[in-house]
Amino acid sequence: MTYYNKLVKSGISRRSVLRGMGAGAAASTLAMPTYLRAQTAGKIKMAYITPATGPLGLFGETDGYTVQKIREALGGTIQAANGSTYELEILERDSQSNPNKAAEIAGDLILNEEVHLVVPASTTDTILPVMEQAELYEAPCISSGAPWQAVIFPRGGGDFDWTYHFFWGLDEALNTFVGLWDGLETNKKVGMLFPQNIDGETWGNNDYGLPVPTRAAGYEVTIPGYFQPRTNDFSAQIAAFKEAGVDIIGGITYPDDLKTFVTQCNQQGFKPRAVTVAAALLFPGGVEAMGALGNGMSSEVWWTPAFPFNSTITGQNSAALAAQWENDQKRQWTQPLGYSHALLEVAIDILKRSTDPLDREANREAMAATNITTVCGPVSFGGTPHKNICTMPIFGGQWVKGESWPYDLKIVDNSVNQLFEPEQKIVPIVW
Repeated sequence: MTYYNKLVKSGISRRSVLRGMGAGAAASTLAMPTYLRAQTAGKIKMAYITPATGPLGLFGETDGYTVQKIREALGGTIQAANGSTYELEILERDSQSNPNKAAEIAGDLILNEEVHLVVPASTTDTILPVMEQAELYEAPCISSGAPWQAVIFPRGGGDFDWTYHFFWGLDEALNTFVGLWDGLETNKKVGMLFPQNIDGETWGNNDYGLPVPTRAAGYEVTIPGYFQPRTNDFSAQIAAFKEAGVDIIGGITYPDDLKTFVTQCNQQGFKPRAVTVAAALLFPGGVEAMGALGNGMSSEVWWTPAFPFNSTITGQNSAALAAQWENDQKRQWTQPLGYSHALLEVAIDILKRSTDPLDREANREAMAATNITTVCGPVSFGGTPHKNICTMPIFGGQWVKGESWPYDLKIVDNSVNQLFEPEQKIVPIVW
Protein backbone atom coordinates (compact mmCIF):
# COMPACT_ATOMS: atom_id res chain seq x y z
CA MET A 1 0.00 0.00 0.00
CA THR A 2 1.39 3.40 -0.93
CA TYR A 3 2.10 6.22 1.48
CA TYR A 4 -0.95 8.18 0.31
CA ASN A 5 -3.35 5.25 0.33
CA LYS A 6 -2.35 4.56 3.93
CA LEU A 7 -3.24 8.11 4.89
CA VAL A 8 -6.67 7.86 3.34
CA LYS A 9 -7.35 4.39 4.72
CA SER A 10 -6.38 5.37 8.25
CA GLY A 11 -9.08 8.04 8.45
CA ILE A 12 -6.49 10.57 9.58
CA SER A 13 -6.08 13.71 7.54
CA ARG A 14 -2.89 13.80 5.48
CA ARG A 15 -2.17 17.25 6.90
CA SER A 16 -2.26 15.94 10.48
CA VAL A 17 0.01 13.02 9.71
CA LEU A 18 2.52 15.26 7.97
CA ARG A 19 2.62 17.64 10.92
CA GLY A 20 3.28 14.72 13.25
CA MET A 21 6.10 13.37 11.11
CA GLY A 22 7.79 16.76 10.92
CA ALA A 23 7.44 17.79 14.54
CA GLY A 24 8.37 14.41 16.00
CA ALA A 25 11.96 14.35 14.81
CA ALA A 26 14.80 15.46 17.07
CA ALA A 27 17.01 18.39 16.15
CA SER A 28 20.72 18.99 16.31
CA THR A 29 22.36 22.22 15.21
CA LEU A 30 26.03 23.05 14.80
CA ALA A 31 27.12 26.51 15.84
CA MET A 32 28.95 28.58 13.26
CA PRO A 33 32.53 29.43 14.21
CA THR A 34 32.97 33.01 15.46
CA TYR A 35 35.50 33.91 12.77
CA LEU A 36 33.09 32.90 10.01
CA ARG A 37 30.24 34.83 11.62
CA ALA A 38 32.39 37.94 11.54
CA GLN A 39 33.26 37.55 7.86
CA THR A 40 29.81 36.74 6.48
CA ALA A 41 26.29 38.09 6.75
CA GLY A 42 25.12 34.77 8.19
CA LYS A 43 24.71 31.10 7.37
CA ILE A 44 22.33 29.83 4.70
CA LYS A 45 21.08 26.31 5.31
CA MET A 46 20.08 24.23 2.30
CA ALA A 47 18.48 20.81 2.83
CA TYR A 48 19.36 18.20 0.21
CA ILE A 49 17.26 15.02 0.46
CA THR A 50 17.97 12.01 -1.75
CA PRO A 51 17.34 8.24 -1.91
CA ALA A 52 21.00 7.42 -1.26
CA THR A 53 20.19 3.88 -0.07
CA GLY A 54 17.39 1.35 -0.48
CA PRO A 55 15.72 0.01 -3.64
CA LEU A 56 15.87 3.44 -5.34
CA GLY A 57 19.53 3.96 -4.48
CA LEU A 58 20.66 3.94 -8.12
CA PHE A 59 18.68 7.15 -8.65
CA GLY A 60 20.57 8.84 -5.83
CA GLU A 61 24.06 7.43 -6.35
CA THR A 62 25.41 10.61 -7.97
CA ASP A 63 23.97 13.08 -5.45
CA GLY A 64 26.53 12.93 -2.63
CA TYR A 65 29.36 13.13 -5.13
CA THR A 66 27.83 16.15 -6.87
CA VAL A 67 27.08 17.98 -3.62
CA GLN A 68 30.75 17.69 -2.67
CA LYS A 69 31.88 18.97 -6.07
CA ILE A 70 29.58 21.98 -5.71
CA ARG A 71 30.90 22.66 -2.20
CA GLU A 72 34.43 22.68 -3.57
CA ALA A 73 33.50 24.95 -6.46
CA LEU A 74 31.78 27.51 -4.22
CA GLY A 75 34.35 27.45 -1.44
CA GLY A 76 31.65 27.40 1.22
CA THR A 77 30.16 30.83 0.49
CA ILE A 78 27.85 32.60 -1.95
CA GLN A 79 27.19 36.25 -2.72
CA ALA A 80 23.52 37.25 -2.85
CA ALA A 81 21.74 39.97 -4.82
CA ASN A 82 21.95 42.32 -1.83
CA GLY A 83 25.74 42.33 -2.16
CA SER A 84 26.37 40.41 1.04
CA THR A 85 28.40 37.20 1.30
CA TYR A 86 26.93 34.26 3.19
CA GLU A 87 28.26 30.98 4.46
CA LEU A 88 26.47 28.06 2.78
CA GLU A 89 25.78 24.81 4.62
CA ILE A 90 24.27 21.94 2.63
CA LEU A 91 22.59 19.43 4.95
CA GLU A 92 22.50 16.07 3.17
CA ARG A 93 19.88 13.54 4.23
CA ASP A 94 19.05 10.02 3.02
CA SER A 95 15.35 9.24 2.50
CA GLN A 96 16.29 5.52 2.38
CA SER A 97 13.86 5.19 -0.56
CA ASN A 98 11.02 5.48 1.97
CA PRO A 99 8.32 8.17 1.56
CA ASN A 100 7.53 8.19 5.28
CA LYS A 101 11.20 8.73 6.10
CA ALA A 102 11.40 11.49 3.50
CA ALA A 103 8.47 13.32 5.12
CA GLU A 104 9.96 12.91 8.60
CA ILE A 105 13.34 14.23 7.49
CA ALA A 106 11.81 17.20 5.69
CA GLY A 107 9.72 18.16 8.70
CA ASP A 108 12.77 18.05 10.96
CA LEU A 109 14.84 20.15 8.60
CA ILE A 110 12.13 22.77 8.17
CA LEU A 111 10.93 23.01 11.76
CA ASN A 112 14.03 22.25 13.79
CA GLU A 113 17.01 23.02 11.56
CA GLU A 114 15.09 26.01 10.13
CA VAL A 115 16.55 25.54 6.65
CA HIS A 116 16.12 28.32 4.11
CA LEU A 117 15.68 26.12 1.00
CA VAL A 118 14.58 22.48 0.63
CA VAL A 119 15.97 20.45 -2.29
CA PRO A 120 14.55 16.92 -2.75
CA ALA A 121 16.39 15.08 -5.51
CA SER A 122 14.94 12.27 -7.59
CA THR A 123 12.04 9.79 -7.47
CA THR A 124 8.42 10.39 -6.56
CA ASP A 125 8.81 8.57 -3.23
CA THR A 126 11.29 11.20 -2.06
CA ILE A 127 10.03 14.34 -3.78
CA LEU A 128 6.27 14.14 -3.18
CA PRO A 129 6.28 13.77 0.64
CA VAL A 130 8.99 16.43 0.93
CA MET A 131 6.91 18.80 -1.22
CA GLU A 132 3.93 18.24 1.05
CA GLN A 133 5.96 19.15 4.11
CA ALA A 134 7.40 22.22 2.41
CA GLU A 135 3.98 23.48 1.34
CA LEU A 136 2.53 22.74 4.77
CA TYR A 137 5.24 24.55 6.71
CA GLU A 138 5.86 27.28 4.13
CA ALA A 139 9.43 26.51 3.14
CA PRO A 140 10.67 27.10 -0.45
CA CYS A 141 11.29 23.80 -2.20
CA ILE A 142 12.89 23.15 -5.61
CA SER A 143 13.02 19.60 -7.01
CA SER A 144 13.66 17.48 -10.07
CA GLY A 145 13.89 13.82 -11.10
CA ALA A 146 10.27 12.63 -11.32
CA PRO A 147 7.62 13.05 -14.04
CA TRP A 148 5.88 16.29 -13.10
CA GLN A 149 2.36 14.82 -13.05
CA ALA A 150 3.45 12.43 -10.28
CA VAL A 151 4.24 15.29 -7.89
CA ILE A 152 1.41 17.66 -8.86
CA PHE A 153 -1.74 15.56 -9.39
CA PRO A 154 -1.61 13.64 -6.07
CA ARG A 155 -1.79 17.03 -4.33
CA GLY A 156 -4.93 18.05 -6.21
CA GLY A 157 -3.29 19.53 -9.29
CA GLY A 158 -3.82 23.16 -8.26
CA ASP A 159 -1.29 25.95 -7.93
CA PHE A 160 1.18 25.94 -5.04
CA ASP A 161 3.03 28.71 -3.25
CA TRP A 162 6.20 27.04 -2.00
CA THR A 163 7.01 24.06 -4.25
CA TYR A 164 8.49 24.21 -7.78
CA HIS A 165 9.70 21.34 -9.95
CA PHE A 166 11.48 20.89 -13.29
CA PHE A 167 11.46 17.65 -15.30
CA TRP A 168 9.69 16.10 -18.26
CA GLY A 169 6.16 14.69 -18.13
CA LEU A 170 4.74 11.22 -18.61
CA ASP A 171 3.01 12.29 -21.84
CA GLU A 172 6.35 13.39 -23.29
CA ALA A 173 7.99 10.10 -22.33
CA LEU A 174 5.21 8.13 -24.00
CA ASN A 175 5.46 10.18 -27.19
CA THR A 176 9.22 9.65 -27.17
CA PHE A 177 8.63 5.90 -27.47
CA VAL A 178 6.47 6.47 -30.54
CA GLY A 179 9.13 8.78 -31.98
CA LEU A 180 11.71 6.02 -31.63
CA TRP A 181 9.51 3.51 -33.43
CA ASP A 182 8.70 5.95 -36.22
CA GLY A 183 12.42 5.91 -37.03
CA LEU A 184 12.33 2.23 -38.00
CA GLU A 185 10.75 0.32 -40.87
CA THR A 186 8.28 -2.03 -39.19
CA ASN A 187 4.83 -3.54 -39.68
CA LYS A 188 3.57 -1.06 -37.04
CA LYS A 189 2.53 -3.81 -34.64
CA VAL A 190 3.53 -3.26 -31.02
CA GLY A 191 3.45 -5.77 -28.19
CA MET A 192 3.31 -4.18 -24.75
CA LEU A 193 4.88 -5.51 -21.59
CA PHE A 194 3.60 -4.23 -18.23
CA PRO A 195 4.18 -5.52 -14.67
CA GLN A 196 1.30 -6.00 -12.23
CA ASN A 197 2.11 -2.96 -10.08
CA ILE A 198 1.51 0.79 -9.98
CA ASP A 199 4.08 1.47 -12.73
CA GLY A 200 2.49 -1.08 -15.02
CA GLU A 201 -1.00 0.20 -14.31
CA THR A 202 0.08 3.76 -15.10
CA TRP A 203 2.01 3.01 -18.28
CA GLY A 204 -0.55 0.46 -19.46
CA ASN A 205 -3.62 2.60 -18.80
CA ASN A 206 -5.92 2.76 -21.84
CA ASP A 207 -6.99 6.32 -21.08
CA TYR A 208 -3.60 8.03 -20.62
CA GLY A 209 -0.86 5.37 -20.80
CA LEU A 210 1.41 4.15 -23.60
CA PRO A 211 -1.38 2.53 -25.67
CA VAL A 212 -2.97 5.96 -26.30
CA PRO A 213 -0.24 7.76 -28.34
CA THR A 214 0.76 4.43 -29.91
CA ARG A 215 -2.69 3.82 -31.37
CA ALA A 216 -3.02 7.51 -32.29
CA ALA A 217 0.15 7.18 -34.39
CA GLY A 218 -1.37 4.29 -36.36
CA TYR A 219 0.18 1.35 -34.56
CA GLU A 220 -1.69 -1.85 -33.69
CA VAL A 221 -1.33 -2.74 -30.00
CA THR A 222 -1.24 -6.18 -28.37
CA ILE A 223 -1.35 -6.44 -24.56
CA PRO A 224 -1.40 -10.10 -23.46
CA GLY A 225 -2.04 -9.40 -19.78
CA TYR A 226 0.20 -7.98 -17.08
CA PHE A 227 3.04 -10.12 -15.72
CA GLN A 228 3.99 -10.68 -12.09
CA PRO A 229 7.29 -8.93 -11.24
CA ARG A 230 10.21 -11.34 -10.78
CA THR A 231 8.51 -13.99 -12.89
CA ASN A 232 10.75 -16.59 -14.51
CA ASP A 233 8.44 -17.43 -17.41
CA PHE A 234 7.33 -15.08 -20.19
CA SER A 235 6.21 -17.89 -22.52
CA ALA A 236 2.56 -16.76 -22.57
CA GLN A 237 3.47 -13.20 -23.49
CA ILE A 238 5.96 -14.30 -26.13
CA ALA A 239 3.40 -16.67 -27.68
CA ALA A 240 0.83 -13.85 -27.87
CA PHE A 241 3.36 -11.52 -29.47
CA LYS A 242 4.33 -14.16 -32.02
CA GLU A 243 0.70 -14.82 -32.91
CA ALA A 244 0.06 -11.11 -33.40
CA GLY A 245 3.20 -10.78 -35.53
CA VAL A 246 4.54 -7.82 -33.58
CA ASP A 247 7.76 -6.10 -34.65
CA ILE A 248 8.14 -3.89 -31.59
CA ILE A 249 8.07 -4.37 -27.82
CA GLY A 250 7.24 -1.39 -25.60
CA GLY A 251 6.42 -0.90 -21.94
CA ILE A 252 8.06 -0.66 -18.54
CA THR A 253 10.01 -3.32 -16.63
CA TYR A 254 12.79 -3.62 -14.09
CA PRO A 255 16.25 -4.90 -15.12
CA ASP A 256 15.88 -8.51 -13.91
CA ASP A 257 12.53 -8.96 -15.64
CA LEU A 258 13.77 -7.48 -18.91
CA LYS A 259 16.80 -9.74 -18.87
CA THR A 260 14.57 -12.78 -18.38
CA PHE A 261 12.17 -11.65 -21.10
CA VAL A 262 14.83 -10.88 -23.71
CA THR A 263 16.71 -14.11 -23.00
CA GLN A 264 13.52 -16.15 -23.48
CA CYS A 265 12.63 -14.21 -26.64
CA ASN A 266 15.99 -15.26 -28.08
CA GLN A 267 15.54 -18.85 -26.95
CA GLN A 268 12.02 -19.09 -28.38
CA GLY A 269 12.84 -17.52 -31.73
CA PHE A 270 10.96 -14.26 -31.19
CA LYS A 271 13.15 -11.43 -32.46
CA PRO A 272 11.45 -8.01 -32.57
CA ARG A 273 13.13 -5.13 -34.39
CA ALA A 274 12.90 -2.87 -31.32
CA VAL A 275 12.64 -3.35 -27.55
CA THR A 276 11.85 -0.01 -25.91
CA VAL A 277 11.13 -0.02 -22.18
CA ALA A 278 11.31 2.46 -19.33
CA ALA A 279 13.10 1.87 -15.99
CA ALA A 280 15.15 -1.21 -16.91
CA LEU A 281 17.32 0.62 -19.44
CA LEU A 282 18.00 3.81 -17.50
CA PHE A 283 21.27 2.60 -15.95
CA PRO A 284 24.28 1.02 -17.69
CA GLY A 285 24.25 -1.97 -15.35
CA GLY A 286 20.79 -3.03 -16.49
CA VAL A 287 21.96 -3.18 -20.10
CA GLU A 288 25.27 -4.87 -19.31
CA ALA A 289 23.40 -7.58 -17.37
CA MET A 290 21.86 -8.76 -20.66
CA GLY A 291 25.26 -9.42 -22.19
CA ALA A 292 25.25 -9.38 -25.98
CA LEU A 293 21.46 -9.05 -25.99
CA GLY A 294 21.77 -5.52 -24.56
CA ASN A 295 22.97 -4.16 -27.90
CA GLY A 296 20.20 -2.14 -29.56
CA MET A 297 17.87 -1.76 -26.58
CA SER A 298 16.12 1.66 -26.51
CA SER A 299 14.41 3.96 -24.02
CA GLU A 300 13.71 7.57 -23.08
CA VAL A 301 16.73 9.76 -22.26
CA TRP A 302 16.91 12.32 -19.43
CA TRP A 303 20.49 13.45 -19.97
CA THR A 304 23.71 12.27 -21.61
CA PRO A 305 27.20 13.73 -22.22
CA ALA A 306 25.85 14.91 -25.60
CA PHE A 307 23.75 17.68 -24.00
CA PRO A 308 25.28 20.96 -25.28
CA PHE A 309 24.98 23.12 -22.15
CA ASN A 310 27.55 24.37 -19.65
CA SER A 311 27.31 24.44 -15.86
CA THR A 312 26.64 27.87 -14.39
CA ILE A 313 28.76 26.88 -11.38
CA THR A 314 31.81 25.04 -12.72
CA GLY A 315 31.69 26.03 -16.41
CA GLN A 316 31.94 22.37 -17.43
CA ASN A 317 29.84 20.97 -20.24
CA SER A 318 28.00 17.66 -19.94
CA ALA A 319 30.82 15.67 -21.53
CA ALA A 320 33.30 17.06 -18.99
CA LEU A 321 30.99 16.26 -16.07
CA ALA A 322 30.60 12.67 -17.28
CA ALA A 323 34.36 12.29 -17.83
CA GLN A 324 35.11 13.66 -14.36
CA TRP A 325 32.68 11.19 -12.77
CA GLU A 326 34.20 8.26 -14.64
CA ASN A 327 37.72 9.30 -13.71
CA ASP A 328 36.87 9.85 -10.03
CA GLN A 329 34.49 6.94 -9.53
CA LYS A 330 35.90 4.39 -12.00
CA ARG A 331 32.32 3.78 -13.12
CA GLN A 332 30.38 4.72 -16.24
CA TRP A 333 28.34 7.92 -16.18
CA THR A 334 24.67 7.51 -15.40
CA GLN A 335 21.70 9.70 -16.34
CA PRO A 336 20.89 11.13 -12.85
CA LEU A 337 24.36 12.73 -12.82
CA GLY A 338 23.19 15.58 -15.04
CA TYR A 339 20.13 16.26 -12.91
CA SER A 340 22.09 16.10 -9.65
CA HIS A 341 24.18 18.95 -11.03
CA ALA A 342 21.32 20.90 -12.62
CA LEU A 343 19.26 20.80 -9.44
CA LEU A 344 22.09 22.32 -7.44
CA GLU A 345 22.65 24.92 -10.16
CA VAL A 346 19.04 26.06 -9.81
CA ALA A 347 19.16 25.97 -5.99
CA ILE A 348 22.35 28.06 -5.84
CA ASP A 349 20.97 30.47 -8.43
CA ILE A 350 17.85 30.99 -6.30
CA LEU A 351 19.93 31.88 -3.26
CA LYS A 352 22.23 34.18 -5.23
CA ARG A 353 19.29 36.12 -6.67
CA SER A 354 17.40 36.33 -3.40
CA THR A 355 17.16 39.78 -1.82
CA ASP A 356 17.66 38.04 1.54
CA PRO A 357 18.65 34.35 1.38
CA LEU A 358 18.02 34.03 5.14
CA ASP A 359 14.34 34.81 4.51
CA ARG A 360 12.09 32.08 3.13
CA GLU A 361 9.67 34.54 1.53
CA ALA A 362 12.50 36.21 -0.40
CA ASN A 363 13.78 32.81 -1.52
CA ARG A 364 10.31 31.82 -2.67
CA GLU A 365 10.09 34.95 -4.80
CA ALA A 366 13.51 34.23 -6.31
CA MET A 367 12.49 30.63 -7.01
CA ALA A 368 9.34 31.68 -8.89
CA ALA A 369 11.43 34.09 -10.99
CA THR A 370 14.01 31.45 -12.00
CA ASN A 371 15.42 31.82 -15.52
CA ILE A 372 18.63 29.83 -15.95
CA THR A 373 20.18 27.42 -18.44
CA THR A 374 21.61 24.39 -16.65
CA VAL A 375 23.57 21.40 -17.93
CA CYS A 376 20.18 19.76 -18.53
CA GLY A 377 18.70 22.75 -20.37
CA PRO A 378 16.74 25.96 -19.67
CA VAL A 379 14.71 26.25 -16.46
CA SER A 380 12.01 28.91 -15.99
CA PHE A 381 8.48 28.84 -14.61
CA GLY A 382 6.23 30.51 -17.14
CA GLY A 383 2.91 28.95 -16.15
CA THR A 384 2.84 26.21 -18.81
CA PRO A 385 1.88 23.40 -18.40
CA HIS A 386 1.44 24.42 -14.75
CA LYS A 387 2.39 27.40 -12.59
CA ASN A 388 4.91 25.40 -10.55
CA ILE A 389 6.41 23.32 -13.38
CA CYS A 390 9.10 23.70 -16.03
CA THR A 391 9.23 20.87 -18.55
CA MET A 392 12.68 19.70 -19.58
CA PRO A 393 14.10 18.12 -22.75
CA ILE A 394 13.52 14.42 -23.28
CA PHE A 395 14.91 12.37 -26.15
CA GLY A 396 14.87 8.83 -27.46
CA GLY A 397 18.05 6.82 -26.98
CA GLN A 398 19.58 3.52 -28.05
CA TRP A 399 22.29 1.50 -26.34
CA VAL A 400 25.09 0.58 -28.75
CA LYS A 401 28.45 -1.10 -28.30
CA GLY A 402 30.78 1.31 -26.55
CA GLU A 403 34.45 2.21 -26.72
CA SER A 404 35.48 2.63 -23.09
CA TRP A 405 32.48 0.75 -21.63
CA PRO A 406 30.44 -2.24 -22.84
CA TYR A 407 27.59 0.00 -24.04
CA ASP A 408 27.04 3.69 -24.71
CA LEU A 409 23.65 5.42 -24.77
CA LYS A 410 23.23 7.49 -27.94
CA ILE A 411 20.48 10.02 -28.63
CA VAL A 412 18.68 8.80 -31.75
CA ASP A 413 15.35 10.68 -31.70
CA ASN A 414 14.38 14.30 -31.04
CA SER A 415 10.74 14.19 -32.17
CA VAL A 416 9.42 15.44 -28.80
CA ASN A 417 12.06 18.12 -28.23
CA GLN A 418 14.10 19.66 -31.04
CA LEU A 419 16.56 21.43 -28.76
CA PHE A 420 19.42 19.69 -30.58
CA GLU A 421 19.99 17.07 -33.24
CA PRO A 422 20.29 13.31 -32.59
CA GLU A 423 23.77 11.79 -32.48
CA GLN A 424 22.83 9.03 -34.90
CA LYS A 425 19.82 7.15 -36.30
CA ILE A 426 18.07 4.28 -34.56
CA VAL A 427 18.80 0.86 -36.04
CA PRO A 428 16.96 -2.46 -35.68
CA ILE A 429 18.16 -4.91 -33.07
CA VAL A 430 20.52 -7.54 -34.46
CA TRP A 431 19.77 -10.80 -32.65
